[in-house]
Amino acid sequence: MSTANRLWGLDAPKMRIDAQHLVFGGEGTVEIPLPAHVIEHDEGLVLWDTGMDPVVNDDPRLLFGDRPESEWIISSPEKRIDTQLGMLGYSTSDVTHVILSHTHCDHAGGLSLFPDAKFYIGPGEFAWGRNPDERSAHLFFPDEFDSDLVRSFDWNEVPTSGLDLFGDGAINIMHLPGHTPGTLGLLTRLPEQNVLLTGDVAHLRENIDWVEADPSDWDYDHSRASIRKMMAVAAAENANVWVPHDEKDWAKFGGVRAEVR
Repeated sequence: MSTANRLWGLDAPKMRIDAQHLVFGGEGTVEIPLPAHVIEHDEGLVLWDTGMDPVVNDDPRLLFGDRPESEWIISSPEKRIDTQLGMLGYSTSDVTHVILSHTHCDHAGGLSLFPDAKFYIGPGEFAWGRNPDERSAHLFFPDEFDSDLVRSFDWNEVPTSGLDLFGDGAINIMHLPGHTPGTLGLLTRLPEQNVLLTGDVAHLRENIDWVEADPSDWDYDHSRASIRKMMAVAAAENANVWVPHDEKDWAKFGGVRAEVR
């Protein structure tokens, strides 16, 4: 069994939001990061999600206009994903593989920056993103994943059984439906630990602790089943679970742009 070399969580905008919008039973206001992660492997540089449209880092109103999100998002220009990659010594052209956890705008906003990469998406995800239900439609900007440019990229659908990205056991994509039909999680084996990135299978630790869904999820029963499946994998693989949207989890891994091995 091989390992990837190292992993980083990139700095990113944050959103100030009521926890009840992220987990049934949530209380109080939380500030959630809206990040992407980078994994260095001998076979390529892998990007997990692409964050929000880079214009949000200049002014959220450039994307959201007068919607409430413009007031909820906290950001600054240096948090652009291409700038964050540069702080690690990489450029967007160095990214060889992009894994999109799902098509919501805080994950798919930077896709157009990586035209030469190979892309991976969950089953049924494109179809859902083009025609979501009413309770989650506000989370999509179809031009980010359904423009002529982005549709021309090298897209590959992950099977429901999952995918070992390089065939060596180091980076494993899991299909964990519920938040959306094609929601993905990612298990990465590193030299010193295994890390499981939840994507939006969980937004907060409470989703895991309570085995509870997000009110905007596509299917609540699938969400709860995917949380159970994800945590069973984490236990079997002795993996440290990282909920990217939960600010509390970042300290365990050293914070933004800390090298995780």
